[in-house]
Order: sequence, then structure tokens, then C-alpha cells
Amino acid sequence: MSLVSEQYQKMGISEAVYQYCDQILEQLKDRFETIDQTAEFNQMKVLNAMRKNQVSDIHFAATTGYGYNDMGRETLEQVYADTFHTEAALVRPQIACGTHALAVALSANLRPGDELLSPVGKPYDTLEEVIGIRPSIGSLREYGVTYRQVDLLNNRDFDWDGIREAINERTKLVTIQRSKGYETRPTLSPRQIGDLIRFIKSIKPDVICMVDNCYGEFVDTVEPSDFGADMIVGSLIKNPGGGLAPIGGYICGTKACVEQCAYRLSAPGLGQEVGASLGVLPSFFQGFFLAPTVVAGALKGSIFAANLYESLGFSVIPNSTEPRYDIIQAITFGKPEGLIAFCQGIQAAAPVDSHVTPEPWEMPGYDAPVIMAAGAFIQGSSIELSADGPLKPPYAAYFQGGLTWYHAKYGIMMSLQKLVDAGQVTL
Repeated sequence: MSLVSEQYQKMGISEAVYQYCDQILEQLKDRFETIDQTAEFNQMKVLNAMRKNQVSDIHFAATTGYGYNDMGRETLEQVYADTFHTEAALVRPQIACGTHALAVALSANLRPGDELLSPVGKPYDTLEEVIGIRPSIGSLREYGVTYRQVDLLNNRDFDWDGIREAINERTKLVTIQRSKGYETRPTLSPRQIGDLIRFIKSIKPDVICMVDNCYGEFVDTVEPSDFGADMIVGSLIKNPGGGLAPIGGYICGTKACVEQCAYRLSAPGLGQEVGASLGVLPSFFQGFFLAPTVVAGALKGSIFAANLYESLGFSVIPNSTEPRYDIIQAITFGKPEGLIAFCQGIQAAAPVDSHVTPEPWEMPGYDAPVIMAAGAFIQGSSIELSADGPLKPPYAAYFQGGLTWYHAKYGIMMSLQKLVDAGQVTL
């Protein structure tokens, strides 16, 4: 028995589970080397943006009140814009989460009488109330913005004819969700998104194309903004925060779109000029600097989980060999007991609240009970090791994160251990 395997056994992993996982990992060395190469490229991309903008310790100073003349905030936003190859960026702790960032981007660039189109099917659950698909106070629907949706075809390709037919004189903004959300469709690659944007703009050139980029940043060497997206939007407690940002979101895109977002986030006449940084800038800068390496570790964890659970007969999306365009791994268990045991294993592996047993509960913004495993240093941070899923068919778990590859590895091993212990899996 090696020193490492002995340590895992001390932490609750049986010899049988350890050996099974070790066999899977032996097959992944070349794949992991490719991930490291992508991380190295992205690390240089971020570093280059920071060097170009002459980041200095003066940019880490906190501002309060109105936050006028916040040099650090302005420099950080330029670093984001240069990294993602956009004209402008809005990166603020006043953006509470990814849903808030998306709501700001949508409400800032849509007006009464406009129509919002989703050409990739149903958006993520929490956007349903933002749009008004499910009634909610302050939704876009309440302000006279209509919504149209074109589902993907059965083969998961875009419905090109349906999209062409859906675009009309009132279509102002198209929202494209890169990741799968609580669906079992594949994640869209930046290049696929680029093909979709080109098609849409060939029909109506002035339409705004916004990409929900959550979970996708730094997984590839390119982003949707490299392929014509007018806005890319995300959360800092996911990939780009690198596990250090305690709150926040970003909107990168054209100067016109970002300016509209700034006025919506603050107030007409104020825009980007206000918004104190409140001492979070060091974590924002450092988290962004670390993000490519952190994302690489999370990506390795997702690929390990796919190969492991596919070998055990479970349906996984993406599968064990498909290319990756976000850090999320969907595993379908087909029954609630498997989903619950998996999430309880992830929680048991956490550095925070490992003693807590997660149970399904009614979460705001969702239409079914949801079980969440999230033993994180930052509440709700899904770049940290986490898993969740709605308690409804097909009872799929959505696994993501891991600030280090080794923690992601242990979490996956512990999830299998819990399934074995619950009699849901036999090795």
C-alpha cells in the first residue's frame, strides 16, 4: 500500500474504490496534459493583460462611498476587456451573482416592445422569472418585453429554419446559454456559438447577441467574444474569480452595450463612475490571475467523473471522450437515491461543513426541490467543489469545481464510496 492510498483510506475511501479509481486515472494522463497546455496559454493571456495595464499595488486600495476615481476598479475592468478581447467591461462587487449579471445585461439593453429570443431552448431555471416565463415581480414581461424560444432539434443541432422564422422586426436581443444548466444537452463551444451569431446577424445585423458564459471561462483558448458576441456575462464566484473573489459578476462586450449595463446597475447619469470597491480588489485581481489554473483542476475533475461513472454504466454528459467547453459534468442516476448519495459524498469531501448531510429543499427560483452539496469557503461558489440537481426525472447530478485537482479527485472518489455504501453501485 502506498503512502497516498493509505491516506485516502484514513479519509474513508475503501481499497476497492481507490483501486477502481486509480485504473480510470491511468487512462487520462494524455488528456490531462492537453488541459495543462490550455491552462498555460490562458495564464499567459491573463498575465499579458495585467502587464499591459501596468497593474500595481496602488490598484488594490479600497474605496468607499460613491467610489469616484477608483483606479483599481477601472484597471481591473480594462484587464477583463483585454483578456476577453472586448471594447469594454463592467466588473463589480455590486453584481450579486450570475443571474443578477444576466438580468442587468438584459434589462439594460431591452425596452418595452422589444422581443428577446433564445435560439438554444429553455434558459437556466433562475432566468425564467427574470424573463417572465414564470411570473415574478419586476420581470421583463411586466415591462412589456416579449419572449420567443426556438428549441434545439432532436439531434441537438440548432433549428436554423426555426431561428430564421422567429427573428422579426421586434427581435432586439438574442440570449445564448453556453452551458447546459439543468438540461442534458451538450455545452456549446465558442465556435458553435460563433456560427450561430453569424447566422443571426446575417438575418438582422443590428440584433444584440449576448452569451451566458457561466462555467465556460478559460476552458478553451478562446471565448464567445472572439466570435462576434456583443456581450459575454458571468459570475466571479465561478471560473473567473479563481475561488478568491467573494462576490461579483462581469459583463464584457461592446462599449455601447456595457455602457447601457452600467447605467442600469447604478442609475441614469451615473453609469460606471460610481461603485466603491470596498477592499475586494486584491481578491478580484489575484483570483483572475489564478483562474486558468483553477479551471484546469476543475476540468480534470469533470473528465475523471465522466470516465468513472460511464464505466459503471451511468449516462454522462459530456461523455468520457467528448471535448469540453465548460466545467460541468452531468451524471444521470435515474432515481433519487443515486442523486442524493452522490451529493452527500461530495459534501463529505468538503473542507467546510463536511459533517453536514445535504437534503433536498425548495430553493427560490426553482420549480422542484433541489439537493446541493456545497462545502465552500465562499457561499454558493461553484468553482469550489460542488454538486447539485433537482429532485425530478431523470435525477441527474451536476458536478463542478474544485480549487485544486486533488480535492476534485477526492470528492469524486467519496461520491463513489457513498454510492457503494448505499448499495447503489457494486464494484
